[in-house]
Amino acid sequence: MTESAPIVVFANFLSDLAVDLNEGEILTQWAQQAPRKAWLLRPGDVLVTPVPLSREFLRYVYGLTRVPPESVAVVEVPPAGVVPLARAVREAGLIEHIRALAGDRGAALLPTALDASAISFARDVGLRIQPYPTLEAAEAALKMTMLLNTKTGFRETAEELGMRLPPGRVCPRPQTEDVARELLRECERVVVKPDRSAGGHGMRFVSRDDLRGGAVLPLDAVGGPEGMWVVEECLEVAESVSIQLEVTTSATHTLFSGAMRTAYGSFTGYASPLPSSCAHVADELEEWGTALGRHLADHGYSGPFGLDALVDVDGVAYASESNIRRTATTTPHAMVTRLTAGSANTHPAWSVSKGWTRDPMDFDEALARLRASGLAFDSDRGEGLVLYADAPADGRSWRYAVIARSAGDVEEQEAALAEVLEFEGG
Repeated sequence: MTESAPIVVFANFLSDLAVDLNEGEILTQWAQQAPRKAWLLRPGDVLVTPVPLSREFLRYVYGLTRVPPESVAVVEVPPAGVVPLARAVREAGLIEHIRALAGDRGAALLPTALDASAISFARDVGLRIQPYPTLEAAEAALKMTMLLNTKTGFRETAEELGMRLPPGRVCPRPQTEDVARELLRECERVVVKPDRSAGGHGMRFVSRDDLRGGAVLPLDAVGGPEGMWVVEECLEVAESVSIQLEVTTSATHTLFSGAMRTAYGSFTGYASPLPSSCAHVADELEEWGTALGRHLADHGYSGPFGLDALVDVDGVAYASESNIRRTATTTPHAMVTRLTAGSANTHPAWSVSKGWTRDPMDFDEALARLRASGLAFDSDRGEGLVLYADAPADGRSWRYAVIARSAGDVEEQEAALAEVLEFEGG
């Protein structure tokens, strides 16, 4: 990304790529993370965001990334309900404004999700989509992108590619309870997952006791009355892990791997690199991810993707799903790489997570506490705490990143942060 070829960063969290648009509440929650896209901006770039960014946060980002504020533009799109960001831009009459900001320097659109709406928007504004050479090439990748962001599409493809999967079955919603009861004859618990879901949305854990005495299996409305579901044996999980890769025209490259932090199956954070207890599965994850990357490339996809897996208590890895998009860790990793470039921390360990303060505070107060305690990120050392997603609306639920030299240092700094910001339970 250079000044002569700007990027229009398109924070289209409101997308039908991962879940249906009628899942308005969860999509609106995800969209609150749009401010983190500011870490990608370089001189000449434009950020199109569905939520406002505070002046304090932008000043903080520009200070750490050394980007002159006047060299970039942030376009805040007024709320338009639960509709794709491209539609909200059109309804707000911002197409010409964004076209003018992008200029005629060969700008490219960098969407969070490659979907039909983003392609249509790129065509309206006159942009290609990074990293595709043409809009037609991006459009050709849509079918496979949509398929492998589903649980059923992933299971079928993963089996073809020889990945180890948790025992389970795919079925339409009306058959889910019968399939769960059948699997529960062989195991103690199952996990029930809607076909199109992300971050654990709609997932449910079911035991034999839950379905005794004529009890029915309650399911979220996600997917509609005939939507597809996956029912799998609930493994005894020691760690939930992922590997993040990138497909280019020449090869599939591994970017990073790590352990996901989860609560009841929902994503709450991430730590990289893989913990030592899971280091033995690194080669297998890379083998699976590379095979999936080749498959994606054969069907026209280029760009980042993630492969999630479960490591059971016996140390055996099972592939669980793929995310063919910029994931919750793609931008934080790019931020870590950027902030540590040229620093003394050449191989950073890092984490992203969330903590709740006892009392509300604004961005400047939270940052002042970090600086006073010596925990704030230091560019020379390449270490410290980063408030990477702006102040939360409630003033209490803070997203943060820790960048350190080792996993142990990450844990120490997180413990110190909990005291400095007075996290509940810290």
